[in-house]
Amino acid sequence: MAPIQYIVEGGHRLSGSIEPSGNKNSALPIIAAALLTEHPVTLQNVPRIRDTETLVELIRSVGAAAEWTARNTLQIHAKSIRAADLDPELCVRIRASILLAGPLLARCGEVMLPPPGGDVIGRRRLDTHVLALEQLGAKVTATDRLEFRAPKLAGADVFLDEPSVTATENALVAAVAADGVTYLRNAASEPHVQDLANFLVALGAKIEGIGTNTMIIHGQATLGGATYSIQPDHIEVGSLIGLAAVTRSPLRIVRAGVEHLRSIRMGFERLGIVCRVEGDDLIVPSNQTLKIQDDFGGHVPKLEDQPWPAFPADLMSIAIVTATQCEGVILMFEKMFESRMFFVDKLIAMGARIVLCDPHRAIIAGPSRLHGATMTSPDIRAGMAMLLAAVCAEGTSTINNADQIERGYERIEERLNALGAKIKRVPERKG
Repeated sequence: MAPIQYIVEGGHRLSGSIEPSGNKNSALPIIAAALLTEHPVTLQNVPRIRDTETLVELIRSVGAAAEWTARNTLQIHAKSIRAADLDPELCVRIRASILLAGPLLARCGEVMLPPPGGDVIGRRRLDTHVLALEQLGAKVTATDRLEFRAPKLAGADVFLDEPSVTATENALVAAVAADGVTYLRNAASEPHVQDLANFLVALGAKIEGIGTNTMIIHGQATLGGATYSIQPDHIEVGSLIGLAAVTRSPLRIVRAGVEHLRSIRMGFERLGIVCRVEGDDLIVPSNQTLKIQDDFGGHVPKLEDQPWPAFPADLMSIAIVTATQCEGVILMFEKMFESRMFFVDKLIAMGARIVLCDPHRAIIAGPSRLHGATMTSPDIRAGMAMLLAAVCAEGTSTINNADQIERGYERIEERLNALGAKIKRVPERKG
C-alpha cells in the first residue's frame, strides 16, 4: 500500500456544518462483541477507517460473516466461529485486536493472540486484561503470543488495577457470557465503554451501573440479534472545536453528542474558546477571545488529562496546537502516555513557542504565527493536531505518514475541504 501524504495550503478560513463520524473507539469493541451472539447484528454509523476495516478482516478470519451493506453500515453474523490462529500481520496493525480475547474466549473457550499493534505513544500495558480475564476463570500463558483458555467462565468480583478502557471492555464482554454475577470495579466509564455496554444490553445482556466506575453484570444472558447505531466521536468533535478556533472560523458541528462534551468544552473554555449548544448541535462562533484564562490569583493555568469524565488524553495533542494560537501561557500535563508529547518539536519548527519540560509536560506561550513545514505523523491524534497546525499556518505544509490520521478520522481531507480548507491527498482517492 502506497504511503499517504497530505499537502496543505494554510491560512484559509472555514465555514459551514460538519457531522462527526461514529466513534472509532466504540465501533472496534462493538464489532468484536458481535461475535458473542449467533444471531445477525446490524451496526450503523460505523466509521469506515483503516482500523475498522482491519478488525472486520480479523473477525472474518475466525468464521464470522461480515459485509458492508452501505458506506457506514456493517452486518455481522457469527453463526459459528472457531478459535483459529489470528493473522499476526493484521493484529500488528491495530491494538484493538486485543478486544477479540473476551468474545472468542466466551464463544470458543480459547484464543491465541499475537502481540497487538497500534500507536507508538509509550508503553501500553496488557496486564489489566490478563488479570481481569483470569479472575473470570481464564488461564493465560504468554510465549511469543498470548494464549487464553477457559472451558467455563464464572462471575466474580473483579477489581481492575487501573481504569483501562480496553481491559474494561474485554472484562465486560466476558462477564456477559460468564455464569453468575460479576462486579466490575474501577471500570473505565468513557462514552465508548457506555456505547459497548448499551450494545450488549440491546443484544439482551443485563448490566447495571453503565456510565459509573462499578458495573454489575448478570451473566449468561440469552443473546439475540440487534440493530445498533454507534455514537458520534467526542474526540473528533474536540478536534473540530480546535480546528474552528485556530482558523477563527464559525462551525456548526451537527449531531455532536453534546451530553458527553462537558469536560471537553470546559478544557477549551480555559483557552478562551466558548461553544454554544443548539439541540444536539454544537456551534463554535468565530468571535472567540482566544485568551487563556489564568488560575485564581493570576497563576499560570494547567490543562491536564485524566480518566473520564475529565479531559480526555486523546485531545491533549489538539489542545496543545490550539494553545499556540491563544494569548497567554499554559502548562499542558499529559499523564497517561510517555511519548505523546514528542511531536511538539514539529510545532516548534513551525514557529510555536513551546518548552517541553519532560515527556509529560509542556509550557505553551501564545499566540505565535506558524509557518508551513514538512512533518511526519507519529500517531492518530498527533497527526490530526499537525493537520490543524498546517491548516492555520502561513504557506504550504506536507504531512507524511498521513495513513496514521486515516486510522482514526474518516475521509478527513474531503470533509475539511468541503468547509473551505485546501488539503490535497497524495495519492488521490479512488471512489
